[in-house]
Amino acid sequence: MNRLLSPRTLSLAKALLNGCSQIFLQRHPLCGALVLLAIALGAPPLLGGALLGALAGLLVAHRLNYARADVDAGLYGYNATLVGLVLAMRFNWSLSLALLILAAAALATVLLHLFLHRGRLLGGLPVYTLPFVLFGWLTLPLDDLPGLDDRSIVASALPLDAPGLADAALRGIGQVIFLDSPLAGACLLLGLLLADWRAAAWALGASAAGLSLALLQGWPQPTALLGLYGYNAVLAAIALSQSHRRPWAPLAGILLTLLLQPCFTALAVPPLTAPFILACWLVLTARRGLQKRTAGANAAGS
Repeated sequence: MNRLLSPRTLSLAKALLNGCSQIFLQRHPLCGALVLLAIALGAPPLLGGALLGALAGLLVAHRLNYARADVDAGLYGYNATLVGLVLAMRFNWSLSLALLILAAAALATVLLHLFLHRGRLLGGLPVYTLPFVLFGWLTLPLDDLPGLDDRSIVASALPLDAPGLADAALRGIGQVIFLDSPLAGACLLLGLLLADWRAAAWALGASAAGLSLALLQGWPQPTALLGLYGYNAVLAAIALSQSHRRPWAPLAGILLTLLLQPCFTALAVPPLTAPFILACWLVLTARRGLQKRTAGANAAGS
């Protein structure tokens, strides 16, 4: 018992939970625990994928002696967790799937380290979930590999009424981790509320905005009610509200994700969290350009 509760074990457990909470750009172990609870409630078969991915990322980071502060903060956990989730969502459980999750999560962690260590590769822009997106796209042709069987997903009919719209707004939060359960979305919203009430408010508002715009534009109603037009907006709003005090940046991020997402659909490429990444990069780049222009004008005026 003492060995199970040793400081090292507790530190690893806290880092793992922080990695789960970092999916929503938070460093909060209780939020991370609620992320895992949401998965257990909304899609139990995905929980093993999340845990395998998180453990692989954590162990690789420790084994390769990555910065202890970054490991403890969960920075090497969230992309690996998402990789485990997306693979567990696509395939039925087997030994081949478990090995694939471990390998892909480990490689995603190494790729994340390269981006963090050499920030100039992205022009100093945040990495966000880029390794997850790249590995998600790279695994698209894996359907025919031996030992991997596609998981069947049954879509349910959703009502377009007041309770249905409220459920859809919660699903927009849940879809960040591939959950279409309103209960799971509520669990995630509670986790965000405990970590940062502003992040929770932006998440709920962004999901509702994505749902509203999708319905107003006449985009596929079932897709909108499943929350699939909300989750990228949720992430962009949370990320940009952390780096900007004024609301224009997260609002611009929300709008950009909603404009970018149909482009991936038109290209027959799953968007995953790519619209979130691109929207944030565009807003951050625009802000840097504005700051340089202002600084140049001030220098010329003086």
